Amino acid sequence: MMKYVKVGAFIHAIHSYNRFCHFESKPHLGFGSLDSQVRASVGIFWDLDNKPPKSFPPYDAATKLKKAASEFGVVRFTVAYANRQAFSYVPPLVREQRKERKALNLLEKSGVVKVEEPYICRVCGRRFYSNEKLVNHFKQIHEREHKKRLNKIESARGKMRVKLVAKYAMKMDKYKGAVRDVLIPKVGYGLADELKRAGFWVRTVENKPQAADIALRNHLVDVMDKRMVDYVVLVSDDSDFVEVLKEARLRCLKTVVVGDSNDGALKRIADAAFSWQEIMMGKAKKEAVSVVGRWKDRDVLKRLEWTYDPEVEKKLYYSEVESDDSDGFFSGEEDVGASVLKENAGAWWKLDSHSG
Repeated sequence: MMKYVKVGAFIHAIHSYNRFCHFESKPHLGFGSLDSQVRASVGIFWDLDNKPPKSFPPYDAATKLKKAASEFGVVRFTVAYANRQAFSYVPPLVREQRKERKALNLLEKSGVVKVEEPYICRVCGRRFYSNEKLVNHFKQIHEREHKKRLNKIESARGKMRVKLVAKYAMKMDKYKGAVRDVLIPKVGYGLADELKRAGFWVRTVENKPQAADIALRNHLVDVMDKRMVDYVVLVSDDSDFVEVLKEARLRCLKTVVVGDSNDGALKRIADAAFSWQEIMMGKAKKEAVSVVGRWKDRDVLKRLEWTYDPEVEKKLYYSEVESDDSDGFFSGEEDVGASVLKENAGAWWKLDSHSG
């Protein structure tokens, strides 16, 4: 009989294995399986209205952010939302750099300042001893060529368009890598282009209050509904995202917040939090390894926990024993027990008299 009770306990433990998540995670991702070798999926959701990279170059900030997030798993979603005003904004640091560059151009043009090393065009390799000459050369030759390539690609259709894209891919990448150091962007400081170059999907919304927050929140909820990620990395200090982070945790997703508010509401809810300084210095990338290790240990302990509920155990085990008895496994033992009870049905003092 004890053999069947142990089997019942084992079955009950298997059924209660995933009781901690009311939204069961995918078995082939993250911690869905203790022996899973497939890395978890990570999604980066960036609120550019609230947390633009003001003190750091956009491309460097985006690449550092992706490297830190990659320590949690495979980065599959990188999205950034902002209104048009955020993309037209120029940080004070960038404005100061532009003023210094403009003053230096005037000094070079007047001959007051002479550069020791020439300016080199990163597209064709030509050398110039004045930054202004380099800019004029870039506009007159390389910018025109780039526009011609884009026009050819836009006018082509079908296979011809695919061939042109493949043909001009290297030249266009070379141009994009050089233009950010030579020409000043017409709008803002090139935030959208730099994030796109880093691999982010950048979305511009209308200039309405909370438009970017609503769009980003809807995108995040849609990704959670489709169970596409196991980790949510939110770049924001906006407390409007508190509820969506709570929802992510209810769905057993790990949450990471990147922001500068040390006592913010988002960091109090998230499983882990980093500042922009930690992201740029590479500290977050190193700490992410130990954070993931602690999460794994915690999840393993949760799965090994066993809780005892007398009513549930009684119903489960007794029902299994009764079903086994009905199949005839204990029919012999029942007959023996019944006969013994019948023989010893009398009171104890009568039993002594009979034995005498």
